[in-house]
Amino acid sequence: MEVKDVKNAADVITADTNIIEAVQAHPEIMQVFADYGLGCIGCMAAQFETIGEGAGAHGLDVPALIKDINECIKANAAK
Repeated sequence: MEVKDVKNAADVITADTNIIEAVQAHPEIMQVFADYGLGCIGCMAAQFETIGEGAGAHGLDVPALIKDINECIKANAAK
């Protein structure tokens, strides 16, 4: 698994992005996870799971989640 540097708002979060790394770089996306019913931050698996793996395990629409995460990051960067 390739781990991307996700600290820059211009970086796009993908299904292959590690959950914890994404949230540490962009804390505002915790609300998106909550909106989807994911308590990823409290889950031990979040340390090694990707967003796609975690969301897929819960039967969620991964592309929709990724889209919403990236929209949240863009909106926050525009502030």
